[in-house]
Amino acid sequence: MDAPTIMLVAGEASGDLHGAAVCRGLKGLAPDCRLVGMGGSRMAAAGMELLVDVTASAVVGGSEALSRVPLLFRALRRLRAALAGPPRPSALVLIDFPEFNLRLARAARRAGVPVVYFIPPQVWAWRGGRVRTIRRLVSLVLAVFPFEPPLYRRAGVPVAFVGHPLLDALADAPARDAARRALGLAPDARVLGLLPGSRREEVDRMLPLMREAVARVGAARPDVRFVLAQAPTVEAELVARHLAGAPAVGVVAGRADAVMRAADLVLVTSGTATLEAALLGTPMVVCYRVSRLSGFLARLLIRVPWISLANLTLGRAVVPELYQARATAERLAAEALRLLDTPGALDAQRGAFRELAGRLGEPGVGVRAARLVLAEAGAAP
Repeated sequence: MDAPTIMLVAGEASGDLHGAAVCRGLKGLAPDCRLVGMGGSRMAAAGMELLVDVTASAVVGGSEALSRVPLLFRALRRLRAALAGPPRPSALVLIDFPEFNLRLARAARRAGVPVVYFIPPQVWAWRGGRVRTIRRLVSLVLAVFPFEPPLYRRAGVPVAFVGHPLLDALADAPARDAARRALGLAPDARVLGLLPGSRREEVDRMLPLMREAVARVGAARPDVRFVLAQAPTVEAELVARHLAGAPAVGVVAGRADAVMRAADLVLVTSGTATLEAALLGTPMVVCYRVSRLSGFLARLLIRVPWISLANLTLGRAVVPELYQARATAERLAAEALRLLDTPGALDAQRGAFRELAGRLGEPGVGVRAARLVLAEAGAAP
C-alpha cells in the first residue's frame, strides 16, 4: 500500500501548536506518510508541507474577522483544490477554527475524503445546531474535554476522547525554580505575570488595561515584579508601544510556560492560556474584551456561564473573570491585590487546578490522535 497523504488544517497559533503534536505522532507511527495543509511554523517543523499559513493574521470576534475574509477565501480555494488531488488525501484532519473548517469539510465530503475533527467546535457553549452539520460531514470527532463525548454520542456523531493536547505541549515546561532562574527572578520575589493574548486585536484591547492595572499594583505593592509573555504571533513593537510609560515590565518572547510557572499570579486574556496556566498550577485573573457588536452577539448566542476554560472544565467559578464592561484596570488591579494578599485564595485555585488536571487525560495525546487518524485513512499502523 502506498504511504498515505494526510491533510491537516489549523488557522490560529494554538491550532498550530496542537497540530504539531499530531504531525509528530503521524510521522512517528507512519514515517513515510506525507503531511500537507494549512498551519504555521510549528506544524512545518513537525514535518508538514505548508500549502497556506494564516496563523499570523488571526483575529478575535465576529466584526473584527471581516478584514480577514479575502485571505481566508484564498486559503479555502487552495485547500479545496488540494482535496480534489491528485493525489487525493487519505484523510483530512481539522483542528479547531470551525467557521473555516466546516466549510472545508463539505468539500472533503464531496471528494470522498474522510474527515477527522480534532478539537471540535464548542457546541456545548454556543451554536449547538452545528452538531447536526458535524454529524453529516465528519467521520470521527477527537474530543479533548471529558464532557464532550456524551454530547456527541447523543447526537449520533462517532467520537473518541483523546485528552487535551496541552498535556503534551506542557510536558517539557520548566519547574518553578528553573523558570525563575531563566527569567532572572529571585526565588523569593513576588511575581505577577501578564498574558495579553496571541492576536493583535487582543493585545490592542487588553494590554492597555493590564498596563494600568500594573501601575496600580506597583503603587500598592512596590515589591512586586512584572513579567509579560509575548506570543510568537505578536510583534515586539506592538507590545513596546502599549507598555510605554508603565512601570518596569520584563518582556519574554515565546516562553509563556516559563512566565506562568515563575509567576505567583497571572493576569490572562481568556483563551487557551487560561487552561495552560491551570495545568501549570498558576493562579489567575481572567479578563476579556471584544467590540460592542461582538459582545452583543456573544450575549445572544453563548449558553455557558463562564468564559475561561478552567471554570468551564471544572463546572464552577474557580478563577475570577472580568468580561466587557467589568474588564477595567481598577477591577483587574483590585482582584490581583486581593489574591496576592490572600494566600488561602491562591491555594484554593491551585487545589482546584490539581482536580482539573486529572480530568483531562494523560500525556501522549498527539500519538493517540494520530493512531485514530491513520485508522480513518485506512493506514492503521
